[in-house]
Amino acid sequence: MDYASKDIRNILVAGHSGCGKTTLVEALLYMSGATERMGRVEDGTTASDFDPEEARRQVSLNASVVPVEKDGIKYNFIDVPGLFDFETGAVEGAAAAESVLVCVSGRSGVSVGAEKAYRLAVKNNKARMIFVTKMDLENADYFKILEGLKTEFGPSVCPAVVPTRLDDGTVAYINLFSRKAFRYENGKQIQIDLPDLGHRLEGLIAAMDEAIAETDEELMMKFFEGEPFTTEEIVRGMAAGVRSGQITPVFCGSAVNRQALDMLLFNMKELLPGGDTAAATATDADGNEVSLTADPAAPLCAYVFKTVADPFVGKLSYIKVLSGKLVGGATVTNARTNQAERLGKTVTVCGKKQTDTPAIVAGDIGAVAKMSARTGDTLCDAARVVSLPAPVYPIATYRMAVRVAKKGDEGKVSGAIGRLIEEDPSITYVMDPETKQQVIAGLGNVHLEVAVAKLKNKFGVEVTLEEPRVAYRESIRKTFKAQGRHKKQTGGHGQFGDVWIEFSPCEGDEILFEEKVFGGSVPKNFFPAVEKGVRQAAEKGVLAGYPVVGMKATLLDGSYHPVDSSEMAFIMAAKLAYKAAVPQAGPVLLEPVGTLQAHVPADYTGDIMGEVTKRRGRVLGMNPDPDAPHDQIVEAEIPMAEMQDFTTFLRQLTQGRGWFTFDFVRYETLPQMLEAKVIEQAKALGNLAGDDE
Repeated sequence: MDYASKDIRNILVAGHSGCGKTTLVEALLYMSGATERMGRVEDGTTASDFDPEEARRQVSLNASVVPVEKDGIKYNFIDVPGLFDFETGAVEGAAAAESVLVCVSGRSGVSVGAEKAYRLAVKNNKARMIFVTKMDLENADYFKILEGLKTEFGPSVCPAVVPTRLDDGTVAYINLFSRKAFRYENGKQIQIDLPDLGHRLEGLIAAMDEAIAETDEELMMKFFEGEPFTTEEIVRGMAAGVRSGQITPVFCGSAVNRQALDMLLFNMKELLPGGDTAAATATDADGNEVSLTADPAAPLCAYVFKTVADPFVGKLSYIKVLSGKLVGGATVTNARTNQAERLGKTVTVCGKKQTDTPAIVAGDIGAVAKMSARTGDTLCDAARVVSLPAPVYPIATYRMAVRVAKKGDEGKVSGAIGRLIEEDPSITYVMDPETKQQVIAGLGNVHLEVAVAKLKNKFGVEVTLEEPRVAYRESIRKTFKAQGRHKKQTGGHGQFGDVWIEFSPCEGDEILFEEKVFGGSVPKNFFPAVEKGVRQAAEKGVLAGYPVVGMKATLLDGSYHPVDSSEMAFIMAAKLAYKAAVPQAGPVLLEPVGTLQAHVPADYTGDIMGEVTKRRGRVLGMNPDPDAPHDQIVEAEIPMAEMQDFTTFLRQLTQGRGWFTFDFVRYETLPQMLEAKVIEQAKALGNLAGDDE
């Protein structure tokens, strides 16, 4: 069935892990008649969690699109993971949705995942609705949760459906819009007499009426005059408040037993904005702003918000059409590359199920297979090429080195991880030039565990993870002069080079070379060879074999042979002088130090400062976080060697609220008590310099 933009609802379903998001989407899909049996997360049979790794772990790991068609409305539910290691899914989904349904568990209440989902909605200017799940459980406390929601999210929170437990132990639901009550049997709604909640019900209705009155002057006048609102006025005022962000209505029910889901679905239709409101601001090639409206007759503008990499089928690009119409087989222009691309067939997706469709209209979501476009790209009509803002993904701070399990697979790793990054842009991958290790970074240990599993299952590349090595440096603290004399006679021309070089510490991270030779004891044409020998020798320090920095070598004197001297002989002589002098020049190990910026709630700043000290760091200061009024930014300098598990520590300390950035700034002297350990590790790695003679 073709839907007009106004009859499409694109809804991000987000919240804490385990709060029931996937079960809710599955229940709504079953209610619509699209499936004959309601799937279960525990059995790995839901439409949303179709990835084998999701079924194995019984948790959502990727954003998935599940369309539900009911009463002439198409609801595109974007079910996103609640695990903090997979926040990328929520960022991707937010780019394609006009509204966010924040799920809150009736058992555990307002959690960090709900806070993050709500803030994501506010940040992206999305309409918000809250659904309290699992209300049929005995320990569910709706009114305690409602107070928590108001405390956390402010006065915009407004109850719309309220539960009450009847004498027989069943749960009934009161619709505050219609002032009617219902109970459910096998998902079927049965109207009952309005239970007596006393003053509590009157207070809830009064609070809702006041919130609605603030959305319209006419309703405000009626409210002050004490006239009751009609159901139509309540819905109209509530819809205006939801779409402007003034009101966040709270619904409740049970997904497992399909209770009150009909009221939720109906109010999504009435209150949430449709696909026809999918307006956006893009920029053209000259940097001018271009306003887009969901007009099917306008030039095409579509956004690739997610990519799935399949080793057999190829890439599947999930696309939200903002204006115009995306037609299978058409030629579009990629605004990033400015290259034309011919589309394959267009499909609608329901989890992993794909259904061919001739076109994807403005305001709707679909997918195209085997495109070269990547996540974040804008696809346009050649007559109007514009770019939408690039997504900002969570920062990957948990780093591990990749070790190939099978010999011969080394060449496959880069390509396979590249395919993973197409699917999950928050993963980063580099070849560390210092340690020669392949380093992959993600949002946490589970994130990288899943990445490793996908490498094996999808691309046939088996790897293990280990802690990445730290790229230390070496330097000297004292000045010392030594002779390097290289002399060999092997018949015919021999080899002869003789130098006196003074090695001294200097500022900066470079190797400086200077000559102060008098009287031609070393001819000028051999100066470059001496410098080359010093620089080659400095590539491996004398303590642990790490490169030497902050050292100045001054050529003072020497001698040469008119026949046997050569560039190679003076290179070797310089290396001998280095080996003789540097052990006597107070060699030290240097460790990399970085700047930490930890964004944490104010209550945790003391713990962060204490942890910085434990990790041999220095606190530099603390400032308010401009993007989060209740958070602080703690700035510090910490050795990189102490940061390996900081991602895990910060998540545990702040229950997932905190995040950080860490950037290298300079090298500092490693405390002497730690030198022995680093030297021992270098020996184990075979890092120590050998004899070059």
